[in-house]
Amino acid sequence: MHAVHVLFGYPGSGSAAIECALALAGLPFEQRQAASWDPKSELEALTRVNPLQQIPTLVLPDGGVLSESAAILIHLGLSHPASGLLPAEPAARAQAIRGLVYIAANCYAAISISDYPERWLHEPDEASCERLRTGTRERLHAHWCLFADTFGALLPAPDASPLQRPDALALLATVVSRWSGTRPCLAKERPGFLAQLQRIEQHPAVRAVFERHWPTQP
Repeated sequence: MHAVHVLFGYPGSGSAAIECALALAGLPFEQRQAASWDPKSELEALTRVNPLQQIPTLVLPDGGVLSESAAILIHLGLSHPASGLLPAEPAARAQAIRGLVYIAANCYAAISISDYPERWLHEPDEASCERLRTGTRERLHAHWCLFADTFGALLPAPDASPLQRPDALALLATVVSRWSGTRPCLAKERPGFLAQLQRIEQHPAVRAVFERHWPTQP
């Protein structure tokens, strides 16, 4: 049992979205730095609660464990409706949940293959890894363009006030789109959607988290 939420994460990882959500919901939490690629991190403690060693992993105050960014954000939104992480209106909430799962299933999954192609090949070599990485990124970028067309209207407009609170869908899209060459693709293919993501980053709570995770990146 824990008095507060415990968040396992790492700089530059998807835990940034959960940090933003916890801050916007006003929920105190303890941060634990852990990642499978950093043996000096709290990897053993992470493995005890999540044998897949995936981050973010959130340990709830009652001791329950949540993994998968979309699942964590949906739980926080449903458990703390005043946070605004999920829309109150049922039809809008349904589309937000659809968008969260879309990112998890189509974007996050592709990034995993792009980052570690050798895990998905039998007897991998550099040439086959590079072909898989290239094809996966092309597919990933197509998925983001479709996301922009399908869900972009659910995110704050590019000229919205920086004080407009982002919801869970906006947070996850803004974090996951930072990887695997997605932002340069959006700059060419969906510049309006990219402007939406950049506006979300200007919210004070989001900006504070992003400055810790990506201190040298715009």
